[in-house]
Amino acid sequence: MRWGYTLMTEQAGPAQLVRDAEAAEGAGFDFEVISDHYSPWLDSQGHSPYAWSVLGAVTQRTERVELMTYVTCPLIRYHPAVVAQKAATIQLLSDNRFTLGLGAGENLNEHITAQGWPPANIRHEMLEEAVRIIGELFDGGYVNYAGNHYRVDSAKLWDLPEKRVPVAVAVSGKQSVARFALAADAMIAVEPEAELCATWDASRGNHSPSRKIGQLPVCWDEDTEAAVARAHEQFRWFGGGWKVNAELPGPAGFAGATQFVTKEDVAASIPCGPDVQPILDSVREFIEAGFTDVALVQIGGDHQDGFLRFAESALLPALRELG
Repeated sequence: MRWGYTLMTEQAGPAQLVRDAEAAEGAGFDFEVISDHYSPWLDSQGHSPYAWSVLGAVTQRTERVELMTYVTCPLIRYHPAVVAQKAATIQLLSDNRFTLGLGAGENLNEHITAQGWPPANIRHEMLEEAVRIIGELFDGGYVNYAGNHYRVDSAKLWDLPEKRVPVAVAVSGKQSVARFALAADAMIAVEPEAELCATWDASRGNHSPSRKIGQLPVCWDEDTEAAVARAHEQFRWFGGGWKVNAELPGPAGFAGATQFVTKEDVAASIPCGPDVQPILDSVREFIEAGFTDVALVQIGGDHQDGFLRFAESALLPALRELG
């Protein structure tokens, strides 16, 4: 098992994210993932800097940790050819420490270009084409492509890293697994579903099993009640599930959809407080499901320093023993 730290752009400004990335490497995390948003989920989170600029700075302030987008949507807000260029550049700046995490996105971030929000089956078609375009550009040379959703005219990545950028794709069920198990190098998911992991590896056929990367929100605080209150204020959007979260258009929608979510509801699904054991219990579900990597999200942009001290002294040693 490898243990990751999440640079959550929705809850911290760019300079702090860079500092947190450096501190997380110092605390001993194996990899760091970054969300790629245009908007926060809730107004109370209060941030949303451009993830790729932050990543560029992080490459120069870290030396060891792997970096990953978790995840970038290459459908509407970004053209896939531009995503390929950005990914290749980060791979070069990081000395081959970057993995490109891709997903079908959320209306929250993609509606800003006023091109409409397609249904899930169309988004999966678009993502399949995007992954193909990005892969061809990573192969080198000029790329021309004419699909149902994208066209590429004589595109070439002029600065390619020696190590090809690995691609991880977020999946949520059999349909997305069938599309991407062979096209991607790794799987991303946020629920510890054993069937998802088993289906992913089975779908790869003669290919070797690949990395399966999960994510777990936690809210560390010396005061459990304060942790629960903060998790409720900033992370109650999480309870809607991705079928809902992908469709709502903005923070006001998430506030309305979660107005009846209670602190008790949040505390039942997110480990809150100063103790290691609740986090271990939640992580164990990912291990038993077959995941190989788990990235932790510490809720609260201004509560990272204490969490990182806790992670270095107590949490990471316990996680390594568990893993």
